[in-house]
Amino acid sequence: MPTREEMARNKYLKPIAHRFLTPELWRFTRRSVPRGVALGLFAAFIVPIGQIFLAAFLALPARANVPLSALVTFVTNPFTLPFWLIFANKTGGFVLNIDRAMGAGAGHLAEDGGALARWLEVGGVTAFGFLVLAIVSAGAGYLVASFTWRFVVARRRRKRLVAMEKRLDERMGEKGE
Repeated sequence: MPTREEMARNKYLKPIAHRFLTPELWRFTRRSVPRGVALGLFAAFIVPIGQIFLAAFLALPARANVPLSALVTFVTNPFTLPFWLIFANKTGGFVLNIDRAMGAGAGHLAEDGGALARWLEVGGVTAFGFLVLAIVSAGAGYLVASFTWRFVVARRRRKRLVAMEKRLDERMGEKGE
């Protein structure tokens, strides 16, 4: 995960490094965290190569957390890519309802167009599946991150209130003695 300083020294990012280095893009806030998660998941599924840079560039206008958006893109990596390819193909086929729409014509497509037509069909269905995964995972990631943020903050506040009550009770007990 690149640090702010490494990004500032990067020769490709130097012209726009001042935008990446604004402190608000590196803070963890209730608005920037869900945005960073959503953009990172979107970039992870929409582009198989260079998704970290896409997520970082998308984080700028959205005022999302840059390091988190870059980190979340690792959901798709060389080890998980075969799983995501199969899942995207199945998702695209399900959404487009390819099997039922093609029906008996699938055999003719393989015979008439050959392997190239079949590869184009599979590639198109898989690409559409990745598009669906990008949109759905971005929305779900935003919601999960928002609710998790609220839960964590509420839990911290509750612990602080309990600790404050204990201290107050202790002080009141000392004054009463």
